[in-house]
Amino acid sequence: MRKIGRTVVAVLTALGLGASYWYLTHRPAETAPGKEPPPVPVRLSRAVVENMPVILEVIGRGEAYESVSLKSRVDGQVAAVVFTEGQHVRQGDELIRLDKVDFTLRLRQAEANVARDEAQLGKARADTTRYMALRDRGFVSEEKVNEMRTSEAVVGAALRADRAALDLARSQLSYTSLRAPFAGVVGARLVSPGAAVKANDTVLAVINRVRPLYVSFSVPEKHLPRLRAAMAQEDSGCRGCLKVSVGLPGDRTRQFEGEARFIDNAVDVATGTIQLKAVLDNRNEALTPGQFLNVGLTLDTLRAAVVVPNEAVQQGPDGPLVFVVNAQRTVEVRKVEVVTSSGGLTAVTRGVQAGENVVTDGHLRLSPGATVQAKEGATGVPLAEQGK
Repeated sequence: MRKIGRTVVAVLTALGLGASYWYLTHRPAETAPGKEPPPVPVRLSRAVVENMPVILEVIGRGEAYESVSLKSRVDGQVAAVVFTEGQHVRQGDELIRLDKVDFTLRLRQAEANVARDEAQLGKARADTTRYMALRDRGFVSEEKVNEMRTSEAVVGAALRADRAALDLARSQLSYTSLRAPFAGVVGARLVSPGAAVKANDTVLAVINRVRPLYVSFSVPEKHLPRLRAAMAQEDSGCRGCLKVSVGLPGDRTRQFEGEARFIDNAVDVATGTIQLKAVLDNRNEALTPGQFLNVGLTLDTLRAAVVVPNEAVQQGPDGPLVFVVNAQRTVEVRKVEVVTSSGGLTAVTRGVQAGENVVTDGHLRLSPGATVQAKEGATGVPLAEQGK
């Protein structure tokens, strides 16, 4: 028993020595008292001076430059639909044809009435001429001549009325062929052959003109003075209008230029906004009526403004701030006043001077006075050269 006990004690002692050795050889090295932490890797960029546009960004919606709901001007029945849904049509292209039988018969009837009245008028004129000759010879009275003249006038009035009816019949016959009033894109088929239509009631098709295209948007009323001032400037090359940039939501690679010339004559009291409309060329029909769009309006240009990348501006408890790295590679936290942002850059009026390095990546590990080390690809001035 004593031999077994001594064996157990020896084993436990060996395990304890082994654990102690492992701990001593694998424990993390402690920082010596007074030793500074390693520098924080960051990306830097340099504050520069540029002319910065003041851009107001709002949400707009595309609108057709012209839009017509095609309706028949006469009661009738659809004989044929001669367009294809979504088809591009030219002005005057036939779209829908109504049954012409009834209108053709009415035209023939009107033509017959005119022919009858013309014959009667010829007879009335001849009678008037004959009775005037008899009156001169004393065979008939003046009263009889006046009666002939009245009959001639009545027949002449009837002829004019029937000629007007003939023109109306011709017009109604022409209304059986419905044509595009302007060049555009026709929508879905809303009727089929055999359908009965009522005058100025049944919508047969919708045509939109999309080249050019309107973009309608609303701007808060507080910007109205700056909008009017911007439209009055001549250096933009668009006096009386405002240059706008239109883009698709979520796609900043495609931008479309246009001009805003329309400002509504009243502010919407319910929303406190005023409506504007811009006109885009839309030559390739990349934009569609009803589509939501991002609209940017250039209200002004800041001359010689200090700008930094958007990533350099962080939000602190007291407002926006930036981390500035001085020549000693240490961080200074400075409050800034943001004026505007555009194209990935932010203009500030205080807190940063042109030529200083600001941190654009690696903010989470920074604190005032921390030492930094620039990562590869940083665009700022080399820290050793800053301040020269």
